[in-house]
Amino acid sequence: MHASGDWAKAPDFAGQPARLEAIHAQTVADKANYLDDGLSDVECQTCGTCVLVRKNSLAHTSIQWITDPATNCPTFRGDVAEEHSIGLRDGCPRLQESIKHAVMEGLIEVRNGAE
Repeated sequence: MHASGDWAKAPDFAGQPARLEAIHAQTVADKANYLDDGLSDVECQTCGTCVLVRKNSLAHTSIQWITDPATNCPTFRGDVAEEHSIGLRDGCPRLQESIKHAVMEGLIEVRNGAE
């Protein structure tokens, strides 16, 4: 609880500047780790769309689109043309095959190959 008695999800550490700085530094490191580190460029072998990919395990793939998939990927573009929500699509099967190929060729590191 705050000094005022209001409930808070986490303490604010207002009186602890060193702790605030440490939390900020860890937040910056976490963002880099989860959003940027280990990303590799992968180009779809079918349409040439380029995405950033990280494989945390054989079962887990993180994909960050560099461009709008509805504009650049024929699979997503087809969904938009048919007025289907691209948010409901489980990715592009052609891009997924390109990622699998990049893993098999050793172009993408699998961080935890145990799975």
